[in-house]
Amino acid sequence: MEMKLYNTMTKKKEEFVPVEPGKVKMYVCGPTVYNFIHIGNARPMIVFDTVRRYMEHKGYEVNYVSNFTDVDDKIIAKAIEEGVSAREISERYIKECKKDMADMNVKPATTHPLATEEIDGMIEMISELIRKGYAYDVNGTVYFRTKKFKEYGKLSHKNLDDLRSGNRSLLVSGEDQKEDPLDFVLWKPKKEGEPFWVSPWSEGRPGWHIECSVMAKKYLGEEIDIHAGGEDLIFPHHENEIAQSECCNEKPFARYWLHNGFLNIDNKKMSKSLGNFFTVREIADKYDLQVLRFFMLSAHYRSPLNFSAELMEASKNGLERIINGVDHLKHLIGAAQEKEMTEEEKKHIEEMNGLAAKFDDAMDDDFNTADAVSAIFEIIKLANTTASSDSAKSYLQALKDKTAELSDILGLIVEKEEEMLDEEIEQMIEARQAARKARDFQKADEIRNALLAKGIILEDTREGVKWKRA
Repeated sequence: MEMKLYNTMTKKKEEFVPVEPGKVKMYVCGPTVYNFIHIGNARPMIVFDTVRRYMEHKGYEVNYVSNFTDVDDKIIAKAIEEGVSAREISERYIKECKKDMADMNVKPATTHPLATEEIDGMIEMISELIRKGYAYDVNGTVYFRTKKFKEYGKLSHKNLDDLRSGNRSLLVSGEDQKEDPLDFVLWKPKKEGEPFWVSPWSEGRPGWHIECSVMAKKYLGEEIDIHAGGEDLIFPHHENEIAQSECCNEKPFARYWLHNGFLNIDNKKMSKSLGNFFTVREIADKYDLQVLRFFMLSAHYRSPLNFSAELMEASKNGLERIINGVDHLKHLIGAAQEKEMTEEEKKHIEEMNGLAAKFDDAMDDDFNTADAVSAIFEIIKLANTTASSDSAKSYLQALKDKTAELSDILGLIVEKEEEMLDEEIEQMIEARQAARKARDFQKADEIRNALLAKGIILEDTREGVKWKRA
């Protein structure tokens, strides 16, 4: 079965045909880093990481680019509030975001570009748009001329005349320097005390939309396969990216536009004012973040998803069912006999392969992770009803391996890490102390990190090294 993707641009499912055979160029809009990421940010991270994993499972070489917006009004506001530089804020929260991503088992992108490191490219693209007549400078602010791009609005399918008349009444004082209410900013002059870069128009900084156009072009090329993000980005962000990129590069920007649905909390929109705003870190206090990932995959990515305590509990139980099933198989494998599979076991293996094909069919149909998860459940059910201490080792191993393989495509870790014994921990701490004494700090750090990866936290105190399990 061919792979079909729902394309926001055409409003239908289309067969996936990459620009370059065997390769996938994918851009996903990343977070603005001024605080810990919230569970709304987590949804596209988990969803599109799963898309990437499935593409890799299908044999594609995926170049996956996801940016960090590290210059923005919110970052500047937070920096002023704390009395530190904007850079200090963005660096702090990029680090925290990467930790949350690792805890959700989101693979690092091929490239994680930072907006502030790509300013030269933005100035170049803006200059090119001015040269081609698609942009104009008013007192140091550069705007994009939306009327000149005839296809403006093709992604969001919005009625632009309605938007124009709606926006006309919204024109704030000082905004009337635009030729058209829908023109958007490519470059803006700095305000007092803000970070800025020198450009031909003013000392200032880029608009948000141009950042993604430039980073996608630099790391993926002028025409990419998949551009993805939350549905809240369709208009104006992605619409504006298309306008800038296609007018500058004179070719289609992205073949497929994928957008995940909104996340609601107890059937209400998530907002700080309602007090129903959760960071990923807050969820991590109550649940293993694998549970959050499982929850996000239990619905189709384009559907709105409702977050509640009951649904998280159900996800926890669902994930445990798979983990316990794998654990039981491991236990049986330990004592199983090496013998030929029975005819009945061979039939069950065929059944298992049929369920794995069902998993692929679900994922080929616009990444239907909910049906993919139920195929894994069916394999667990097959294992629970047919595996016993009497089964052939190869039969048990096949069931365990297939469950782990399919779960891994979804980014779910279902094999429990063996807990380290206290004496092993003590031995490693001694080795670390010896390394420190020998001033081999690199080795000491490696040992500390190895322990951290196993969930063991070291604390250097006056009384010596103390440790605890995370």
